[in-house]
Amino acid sequence: MISYIEGNLTEKKPTFAVIDCGGVGFLLFISLNTYTKLPDVNKKCKLHTHLVIKSEATTPIGLVMYGFATEDERSIFLELISVSGVGTNTARLILSSLTTTEVISAICNGDIFTFKKVKGIGEKTAQRIIIDLKNKISKTPQSKEFFIPQNNTLRNEALSALIMLGFNKNSAERAIEKVIKNEGFNLSLEGMIKQALKFL
Repeated sequence: MISYIEGNLTEKKPTFAVIDCGGVGFLLFISLNTYTKLPDVNKKCKLHTHLVIKSEATTPIGLVMYGFATEDERSIFLELISVSGVGTNTARLILSSLTTTEVISAICNGDIFTFKKVKGIGEKTAQRIIIDLKNKISKTPQSKEFFIPQNNTLRNEALSALIMLGFNKNSAERAIEKVIKNEGFNLSLEGMIKQALKFL
């Protein structure tokens, strides 16, 4: 397997990049996240890669190569395409709509709403991604470092605020869980409190 390609970036578009390596131009399909991290054309560029063999590919030999600005993005891409019903195009669309940190956060917290914001992702596909990958992703260092403490803090601050407003703790907890189920962790503290008040 080709782990990465490093060379001169000769062309870049929002969906693909071409890297000249030793006189050979490699066409790599990319996400929008990777596109934003590419250097200017004719500058040195390194992309981590994943090679896919597709019988329906337009190239005669059916080889398609995907490029990623970071190893984390490639890892998430590989996890996503391991889910039944999620192909390479869907995985690339997810990584074009969400950052890798947003994907990990959504999986760890069972946040269906975030995935449903991606064009073409319905509730069933979102649920399948979360169910299949939650145990794998939650064990990664990224999930522990960036998401769980932050989201627990948001939940706890909202709960404290509701209790100070005079609401019963159990009722407040149930209301917050309903908000998280519907909206995920995409709300500010104020937004979470306001939404929770609708259930109280």
